[in-house]
Amino acid sequence: MDNETRKSNSREKIVNESLKLFSLKGFNNTSISDILAATNMSKGGFYNHFKSKEELFTSVLSEARRVWRLQNLADVEKEDREINRLKKILANFRDRYLKDSVHFPGGCVFLTLSVELDDQMPHLSSQLSDGFQRTKALLRGYLDRAREKGEIRADVSTSDVSEILFSGILGASVVYGLDKSDGQLGRNIQALIRYLESIECGARRPRRDSG
Repeated sequence: MDNETRKSNSREKIVNESLKLFSLKGFNNTSISDILAATNMSKGGFYNHFKSKEELFTSVLSEARRVWRLQNLADVEKEDREINRLKKILANFRDRYLKDSVHFPGGCVFLTLSVELDDQMPHLSSQLSDGFQRTKALLRGYLDRAREKGEIRADVSTSDVSEILFSGILGASVVYGLDKSDGQLGRNIQALIRYLESIECGARRPRRDSG
């Protein structure tokens, strides 16, 4: 193994182990010593790759986003309708992403870091907020295409629905992080899938109470 390969492998190990630690302990509560212990590296070896923990944060966030896409978008394009692709994302979120204890042993790292850094380190929190906005844009894109293709009702606000789905996903992440209940997680995500089914063309609208 040449020096460049070893250097790349060492950097990758730091990022991967730090992602796990950030998921479990958060950014501020993860020390450089914790990272060194997890990677079995020297302090000099760490600083050979990263000038600071904040620089490491950006690389960890990039890796977390890569895993998010890998898990949540798995087999999505095999679905034949846009609305079914969106349902597949929700199912992947339930079955693959939130249960990925290899990369995220402490639960959704984006949520953990967002709650921790929102007031303390807004310059880092802004990177997470940007990711949240991109997620909502992703959801809305599927909804917009579904409406254009006549898969959902024309009167549906895709902006409102994307906000509802995103809020539901965040809520499911919080609840699952607290109790690790597969049953509750399944009910939460199934409620979102049923909501999508209720806005599909031909779906029966719920009756309003006359009183």
